[in-house]
Amino acid sequence: MFSQLDMTTNHAYCASRRAALLTVIPNNSLVVVSAAPEIIRSRDTDFPFRQDSDFYYLTHFPEPEALLLLQKNAEGECSEQLFCRDKDELAEVWHGRRYGFTQATALFGIEAKSLSMLDDALLQACNQKTHLYFAQGLYPALDEKLFALLATLRAQPKKGYSAPTHLIDLRPVIAEQRLIKDELEIQIMQAAGKISAKAHQRAMQRCASLQFEYQLEAEIRHEFAMQGARHCAYNTIVGAGENGCILHYTDNDAPLKAGDLVLIDAGCELQGYAADITRTFPINGKFSQEQASIYQLVLDAQLAACAAVKPGNTSKDTLDAAIAVLTLGLLDLGILQGDFETLIAELACKKYFIHGLGHWLGLDVHDVGAYKIAGQERAFVPGMVLTIEPGLYIPKGSACAEKWWGIAVRIEDDLLVIKDGHLNLTDTAPKTISAIEALMARG
Repeated sequence: MFSQLDMTTNHAYCASRRAALLTVIPNNSLVVVSAAPEIIRSRDTDFPFRQDSDFYYLTHFPEPEALLLLQKNAEGECSEQLFCRDKDELAEVWHGRRYGFTQATALFGIEAKSLSMLDDALLQACNQKTHLYFAQGLYPALDEKLFALLATLRAQPKKGYSAPTHLIDLRPVIAEQRLIKDELEIQIMQAAGKISAKAHQRAMQRCASLQFEYQLEAEIRHEFAMQGARHCAYNTIVGAGENGCILHYTDNDAPLKAGDLVLIDAGCELQGYAADITRTFPINGKFSQEQASIYQLVLDAQLAACAAVKPGNTSKDTLDAAIAVLTLGLLDLGILQGDFETLIAELACKKYFIHGLGHWLGLDVHDVGAYKIAGQERAFVPGMVLTIEPGLYIPKGSACAEKWWGIAVRIEDDLLVIKDGHLNLTDTAPKTISAIEALMARG
């Protein structure tokens, strides 16, 4: 079970992130970052609250109806303020405890004030600034508030008001910072990877006694929660048989049939950070010859792509490695026909490998950060975390021998780039044929 890190540790890292953000914006700037709103699920019930990733990255403050202001004046002096809800005994009886601005100041390492003081403070902070950074278009209520404020500043120059002349999208600026994980983020993501890997092991061990996809999903979610990760990072995919050919299949209501494979794509969210693992295994615990051939091919491609994850290489290097292995393997199995070099040039394997090879991972399962810089593939550097997830999907009616129809295999791991290569954060989830079959045989 993962131990929650103490607030002092969390908020020291958040303070360093805010300081780093302030160093890259120009003097005479204001940064406005909003908490996420609560979202109605039906009538008077809400979806479970999930904090805005950028706001959480900079504060770790877990409540809605909060706003972070970061200022850098014309001389380069910086200040920080957090505005949050007041304590409210009646509201807390109904909806849960609130920090309030006094406790927030003490616990989160940043000056906090009552949300009732926001309007005046925001006007004072914005006045005479030249640059305003915020995530325009993300939260309509914030847009409305800021544009009304700008109108006020522009309309009353005799009061000494002056509105910022540069409105800048904050998201790409924070994205560059979030792309490189700090020590705290790596620690949490390692724990999330281990919890998620254990859940996949549990699914393999329990599969023989289950009847439906949703029961496997329940085993996964049970393990997450029991290990301290109460939420999934994304909707769990449990695709048995040909359902595995549907990339984002989430119905999870079909029967589990002996002789089929089942593809499970599932990862927990731990302290805001995502894990993302896919494993594919035989429902009856034993790969058929055809299943084993496709599975081993995908595994070989994944291992080749993972080997290319190291500083200086790019996502293209990993994709090229996977495509070379998949193309040769499909040619050897007779699923593709033709000249190898021609098939590579035509990306012929993409007929069955129909998605990308991976993505950044962090506070969002498809995390932020540019994949190209000035049109060029971005080189890996230590601190990046990404997934590697090749797959092959052969639905019924495909232009190959019928014995391959209905086979779907994807294998996915989470890799941290380190100075001399990479560290696999999820390799405790079995993925060799022998390891999977041995685990399932033990039950």
